[in-house]
Amino acid sequence: QVQLVESGGGLVQAGGSLRLSCTASGGTLTINTVGWFRQAPGKEREFVGRISATGGHTNYADSVKGRFTISRDNAKNTVYLQMNSLKPEDTAVYYCAARRAYLSGTYDNWGQGTQVTVSS
Repeated sequence: QVQLVESGGGLVQAGGSLRLSCTASGGTLTINTVGWFRQAPGKEREFVGRISATGGHTNYADSVKGRFTISRDNAKNTVYLQMNSLKPEDTAVYYCAARRAYLSGTYDNWGQGTQVTVSS
């Protein structure tokens, strides 16, 4: 089983930027769609965005559209979540997850998460 590890979280002021990474070990991530999700305290986990295996397709939740960008470097087995113009409501644990298909299917491989805290 490929293991996913998120990194890059931290504390940032509102308006700032962070870039999260999702790196795969023990196998390749190049054939997978990768999604980013987040979960704030007391709230359900929500979808942030996803990227297709080749990187040619992405889509985003309305709450982050225009501020967050997902990209990938398959040579490095890594997917990135660039977060700009951060808001306090973006505070959450961010997770990456992988699945085979882009349009549908179950994310069956999850990372452990990385905390992002945005101060006002």
